[in-house]
Amino acid sequence: MASTIFANARIFTPTTNNPSGYEFHQTMLINRDQIQYVGSPSHDAIKQAKASGAHEIDLQNKIVVPGFIDSHMHIIDFALSQRKLNLLSCKSLDEIRQAIKSFAKAHPTEPRIVCKGWIQSTTGGQALASMLDDLDPRPMYIHANDMHSGWCNTAALEELGAAKLADPPGGTIHRDANGRPSGLLSEMAHLGIVPQFLTKVTPLEDKLAALDEAAEAYTAAGYTGMIDMGMDEVEWEVLRTWRQRRGESFPFHIAAHWVIPYNQDRNVVFGVVDQAIAMHREYNQTTSPAFCVMGIKLMCDGVVDGCTAALTDPYNGSENPVDPIWPTDLLQAVVKKADAAGLQIAIHAIGDKAVKNAIDALSQAQPGRRHRVEHLELTSPEDAKRLGQLGITASVQPVHSDPALFRAWPELIGKHRCSRAFAYREFLDGGAPIAFGTDSPTAAHPALPNLYNATTRKSAIEPECTETVNPHFVLPLAAAVSAATTGAAYSRWAESWTGCLKAGLSADFVVLDMDWEAESLLKAKVEQTWARGRKTFHASADPRQ
Repeated sequence: MASTIFANARIFTPTTNNPSGYEFHQTMLINRDQIQYVGSPSHDAIKQAKASGAHEIDLQNKIVVPGFIDSHMHIIDFALSQRKLNLLSCKSLDEIRQAIKSFAKAHPTEPRIVCKGWIQSTTGGQALASMLDDLDPRPMYIHANDMHSGWCNTAALEELGAAKLADPPGGTIHRDANGRPSGLLSEMAHLGIVPQFLTKVTPLEDKLAALDEAAEAYTAAGYTGMIDMGMDEVEWEVLRTWRQRRGESFPFHIAAHWVIPYNQDRNVVFGVVDQAIAMHREYNQTTSPAFCVMGIKLMCDGVVDGCTAALTDPYNGSENPVDPIWPTDLLQAVVKKADAAGLQIAIHAIGDKAVKNAIDALSQAQPGRRHRVEHLELTSPEDAKRLGQLGITASVQPVHSDPALFRAWPELIGKHRCSRAFAYREFLDGGAPIAFGTDSPTAAHPALPNLYNATTRKSAIEPECTETVNPHFVLPLAAAVSAATTGAAYSRWAESWTGCLKAGLSADFVVLDMDWEAESLLKAKVEQTWARGRKTFHASADPRQ
């Protein structure tokens, strides 16, 4: 492949010592899969490349940033979710029922009806099988928007064998007065059962086809990498097969975290940790940097909307606070074992009590391991500071702060606690490494609306909405872009070869048609995506570009 010069561009380069600082360069030179030079068009490197016949592309003053890396997502769940009915726009039970009825009529040969995007408050907190049973005889699975709960009709409950299942550790199969499953599956009763069942019953070829469609969606959004936060042996084998089939055309680097489900039996827990250790030894950032198992993922609590996030004080209307899923001693024991084996530890913690427990546990790990806390939706000022003091990565998903998804919070936890939600600016000011993800499919995957949420605290879902969520916690645009690129690469130990536009690094980048203003991000468009020096997406139909 000949060298290529990208000229007349605004190439984003963050400053080293100021997370809000940046500069733009005009020209970039790549050769094969590597960046050779970034800087002035009059540099000797550019002159020599032109003299040697380098291909030149005029970017017409468009902005170039490093390839986006979704630092927290679930690729197979996302792939399969693209074929589900989206209920996010439904505002009531009647609208949900009508949407399902229409979908069922339009898809008569589907063996199951699977939906996503259910907001629990739209059904008044109720999720009964009887509310769905008359719509269609097929099994019906409705995923909550946050994926932490599931709503099933009777046919789905029977298909799962829910009546014979005990509540799993960290989860609840809700039952009626007679002890029969009533339709709602919470936390690990959903997370640990339903996605795995649906993945298992989906034929391999269908999964691979769905992954190809997912790849198109992600490259069109400007992504060149992802970090999957829900890995197990079944999903890893599917990903490995997919990657082998795609060969050199595979458009991403993927890092994964092995899920360690909570269990009261320590031997069971440590057995899964041992499995993760074995996978990490075979696929790690040294032996297989572009396709690796980085570490483990622990779920410390649930979500605010489901009243399962662990808070210091009770939810409004409740007498007792919700405790974290993992007892402190077992959480710390798992952290110690995984850390000693060289695994990176990611802990899901949304409520302030879970966040404190997660930071306490990670504070006992060896320094410099780049352990992570995922979500961090409610944090105390003290814990916001501790992230930076301990070098713990704040792995956050700004899309979750969208005002359209926040409306139930004041009633659930009170306005005084809402004022502490999504305190990203405190994380930045405290010196914590920040990595942006989307948690797709719990939220939309595009990177640019995610940046809009982070930098304006306005709604990307409902752009006409005038509500904001804690605008005092907004991030500067440069800091947000860095969190979605450089910060995400740093979070998976990849900053030595990707995540920034400088000589010697992989030619992973995105060409954006946008104004460099936070308020304009919803109008911004991905024009081109390049991974390892190969164009993986082009918005233009002109084949000469």
